[in-house]
Amino acid sequence: MGINDERDIEADLQIAPTDLGMVRLFVEGAGVEIPMDFTPDEAREIAEEIVAAAKAAAQMGGKKRR
Repeated sequence: MGINDERDIEADLQIAPTDLGMVRLFVEGAGVEIPMDFTPDEAREIAEEIVAAAKAAAQMGGKKRR
């Protein structure tokens, strides 16, 4: 499966700083919990990638989910 394959899976995403100065992305769904910790610099890079992907998706017409 790739990034363009649609799935009917629901998950929750939480993003917050940890008490150790990291940025945690916490994904929970389908009985799975995935904590991912990043340095502040890594988190900024991820944020830049998300913004760039959002801009590219908007230029493609931003297909709405069914």
